[in-house]
Amino acid sequence: MGRGKCVEMEGEMKSLMKVWVSVLISLCYCYFISSKLPKGMLRFVSLSPVLYQFSMLPLQLSSVLPTGVTAFFITFLTNSKLLLFTFHLGPLSSNSITLLHFFSSACFPITQTLKPHTKLKFHPIFLPIKVLLFALLLIPINQKLHPTLLLSLYCTLVYLLLDIIIGLCNILVNAAFRVQLQLPSDEPYLSTSLRDFWARRWNLTVTHTLRHTVYNPVRSLLSDSLLGPQWAWVCGVMATFLVSGLMHELIFYYVTRVGPTWEVTCFFLLHGVCVVAEFGATKWLGRKCRLHWAVTGPITVGFVIATAGWLFFPPLMRSGADQRSITEFNNVVECVTGIFY
Repeated sequence: MGRGKCVEMEGEMKSLMKVWVSVLISLCYCYFISSKLPKGMLRFVSLSPVLYQFSMLPLQLSSVLPTGVTAFFITFLTNSKLLLFTFHLGPLSSNSITLLHFFSSACFPITQTLKPHTKLKFHPIFLPIKVLLFALLLIPINQKLHPTLLLSLYCTLVYLLLDIIIGLCNILVNAAFRVQLQLPSDEPYLSTSLRDFWARRWNLTVTHTLRHTVYNPVRSLLSDSLLGPQWAWVCGVMATFLVSGLMHELIFYYVTRVGPTWEVTCFFLLHGVCVVAEFGATKWLGRKCRLHWAVTGPITVGFVIATAGWLFFPPLMRSGADQRSITEFNNVVECVTGIFY
């Protein structure tokens, strides 16, 4: 039985290698061919086959984590950077960028900080600690837990997994190019408001990508319209949360191979509405009426966890993707330990 699991893993690894080889070949085409074309429609047409291919690649994989990571890295982030590249914007548009730098900027979920002289707060010693904590938190999930405790564990595991994956990419790219990179996240459990959580603390790589691909264009487009700057901001926020919800629906489809239920989109739209309402209430009440952070912090984190349990995690749990990912992780550990014992 153990040998069968290892053979299955080897087959998935071969598929993963084929996927990433095709990514590298496609990015060579983007670097040597598309970059020479004028920005705009002509460059977009040249990039269209690559955008389509990158949207299909996760379907070549079957395991939860490789599929999810490929969808997050390539289908979401790389395609977003290539769309910016269409208009000669974003990290891929530097005239002096090398091929290796182009690859890393396109493939990895990294964001170069705008303050090159600031010290990177992320220290490599935190990575093994988070890996150990992640592994320890997987153990009780195999037991029967109260739904509230299980939900809290899932939220913690998602946070740790994202920080581990993006933090590892940060370390590799920082060591290779000596550039200052933005943190994966900034202690989201200390958020004092939903705006603070989504804009400044949670998954900053995605926040940066959505700000430049969705929020800024929508707000800029509508600022000079009859709506005015204030409503343009509202439309920009809602468009950002809508796109984020749709991209998560797509990633969930890759992982579960089950049609969308739109619960995840509703989760992000709900938070978009709440961010707008929260900002409006804060502006209306003024600073003097603001609650203390000791009150708003737990309310914010509790709201995120409660709504995640209501709308975000159910599609994964109904399909069994959560338990399947834990089984796959255990199989990896078993196969690795079997090599040495």
